[in-house]
Amino acid sequence: MTVAGTPSAVTPWWRDRRWIPWIVQGAVALAVLVVVAFLLGNLVRNLTAAGLLLSWRWLGNPAGFDISETLLPYDASLPYWRALLAGLANTLRVVAAGLVGATVLGTLVGTASFSSNGLLRRLARIYVELIRNIPLLLQLVFWYFVVFLSLPNGEQAIQLPGLVLAKSGLYLGQTQLVDGVWQGSLKFTVEFGALLTGLVVYTGAFIAEVVRGGVAAVPPGQWEAARSLGFSPFQTLQRIVLPQALRVIVPGLNSQYISLAKNSSLAVACGYTDLYSVAETTLNQTGRAVEVVLILLGAYLVIDLLISALMNGVNRL
Repeated sequence: MTVAGTPSAVTPWWRDRRWIPWIVQGAVALAVLVVVAFLLGNLVRNLTAAGLLLSWRWLGNPAGFDISETLLPYDASLPYWRALLAGLANTLRVVAAGLVGATVLGTLVGTASFSSNGLLRRLARIYVELIRNIPLLLQLVFWYFVVFLSLPNGEQAIQLPGLVLAKSGLYLGQTQLVDGVWQGSLKFTVEFGALLTGLVVYTGAFIAEVVRGGVAAVPPGQWEAARSLGFSPFQTLQRIVLPQALRVIVPGLNSQYISLAKNSSLAVACGYTDLYSVAETTLNQTGRAVEVVLILLGAYLVIDLLISALMNGVNRL
């Protein structure tokens, strides 16, 4: 008991609640640094023993392998960094196209869940439940081997105005058959088509649930008010419900977009030459496992961070 007029006892620093959080955080940070230093030291010792100290000079050596399709000019005589860049361009191409396709498909299916047509609602639910519960890898194998590689060639190919879908690829624009081989203004390989279709169909199912949840979060009174003003269901959805639902939808879309970018690394199942495929070939030829893995980690991390930054910017609007 403190006597009046005498100074109160001083609290020891190790019992002062102002210092305890800082002490705990400092101890945890020190432990993490020790573990990281141990792991790095162990890595350096093992690489030194194997004669594989970190080096990036091999990036300038001729790659010596071809890439079946790429947006960038490339041949086997070019260095490894050009091969990795060509693979990155292929990855970005399928990711960009996949984001657009999955968004459109997911939005259509998600809004179809609120359709007055009972059959359309049931079909939307069947699609979502079926696709979400089948592994993406199996779906990619299905699209590539069962669907796209089973397409006919030559005159038996699927022909539409400005579009030809054959086993040799997808042809757009002015198409013509020359000596049994289709030619067009723009061509996509079946490997790209299978990967893109698989990513769009799979991610679209998850985006449909995100859209459905966002639309369901809009108060029912908004629908009723729109009907009282004479709006059609489509006009209500387009002008009133979706703009309000975006606040709920956008954060969920961010996660699905990032997942699509990461899932694109399964392109090897379709034989599509993306960044992961090129990196795997590079690793087998050079033996530079650490450097190649660091390149892969950095590339996918940057892609995902860019998607996240873009979606966070949209969310702030």
